[in-house]
Amino acid sequence: MMPDLGKYSDTVLSAYGATIVLLVLLVLVSVWQSRRAKAALAEVEARRNG
Repeated sequence: MMPDLGKYSDTVLSAYGATIVLLVLLVLVSVWQSRRAKAALAEVEARRNG
């Protein structure tokens, strides 16, 4: 159910859209950095263990 936002609907909806986009980007960057760190750690462990 959508409340009546009147003349502020464009502003409110664009703020919601921007927030969703930023949250998705934050999650994607976090996953990407996690994978890079995991690969780097695996490489260091492989070199250490021979």
